[in-house]
Amino acid sequence: LWKNMTNLQKRIFTSIIALPLSLFFIFKGGYFLLLFLLSIFFVANYELFSVFRKKTTILFLDLILILSLYSIYYLSDLNEISFYILLWIIILVVCSDVGGYVFGKIFKWKKLTKISPRKTLSGVFGSFIFSLFSVFIANAMLSSNQVIPIDFLDPKFFFLAIIFSLIAQAGDLTISYFKRIEKVKDTGKILPGHGGILDRIDGLMFVVILAFVLIYFHLIP
Repeated sequence: LWKNMTNLQKRIFTSIIALPLSLFFIFKGGYFLLLFLLSIFFVANYELFSVFRKKTTILFLDLILILSLYSIYYLSDLNEISFYILLWIIILVVCSDVGGYVFGKIFKWKKLTKISPRKTLSGVFGSFIFSLFSVFIANAMLSSNQVIPIDFLDPKFFFLAIIFSLIAQAGDLTISYFKRIEKVKDTGKILPGHGGILDRIDGLMFVVILAFVLIYFHLIP
C-alpha cells in the first residue's frame, strides 16, 4: 500500500503525524521540548554532514539551525503571548507551504528561479494568500476565547503574515540553493514525501529567528 501511494499522499500522511507530534512537545515544554529540539538538532546535523561538503555551507546552516531551535525554545518559554505567537508562526509556515504547493500545481505559471525549478510565481502568490488565512485560523483557535490579550485580526498581523511568508519562501530557496550546489534533491529521507528534517523546517528556521528578534526588541506583539 505504501509503495502505491503518490508523493502528495505521503506528504499528507507524514504531516498528519509530524505536526501533532511537534505541537505535543511544544505544549509540554520544559525538558520534553528540549529533548525534542535536541533530537531535531542531531538528525539535522547528520543530514548536514552527509549531504553538504563545503565547510562554510555546513557552518552557515548549522548556525541558522542552532539559532532557530533556540528561538523556538525561547518563544515557548518566555511568556504566554510569545508562546501563542510561536503557535501562529507554525500555522503560518504550514499554510505558506501548502499554498505554494497547491497554487503551483493548479496554475503552473512562470518558473520563479533556476535555483528551485518547482517554484513558480503562482506558488508565491498562493503562499501569500494562505499565509493571510493563517491569521484567521490563529484568531479562531487561539484568541477567540479571550484567554490571551492578542487580537490576531489587528492589521499588523496581516502585514506580519506577508513578511513571515516572504521570509519562509526565502529560507526555502536558500536551502534549495545550497542543495543545488551539491546536486542533491533532498537532505534526507526520514520524512516520506518531504525529504529530510532540513527540507521540512527550512522556511520555519528563518521565520522563528526573525520572530525572536522582533519579540526580543519589543517590536511585536
